[in-house]
Amino acid sequence: MFGIGMTELIVVLVIILIIFGANKLPEIGSGMGRAIKNFKKATTEPEEIEVSAQKKEATESKEASKES
Repeated sequence: MFGIGMTELIVVLVIILIIFGANKLPEIGSGMGRAIKNFKKATTEPEEIEVSAQKKEATESKEASKES
């Protein structure tokens, strides 16, 4: 696992516990989970197309042709 052994993993987790405290860890975990979920969702969804901009351009071109 990326060259990280069990001892190194425990040391990192203890340091994180000391820095953030036990009360903040659930909030940090849920925030990380939401971030990962949103990232996966953003990479799998097709890009959205703004239809309103196209309709606006079509309406403006029709109005311009009527004025001519």
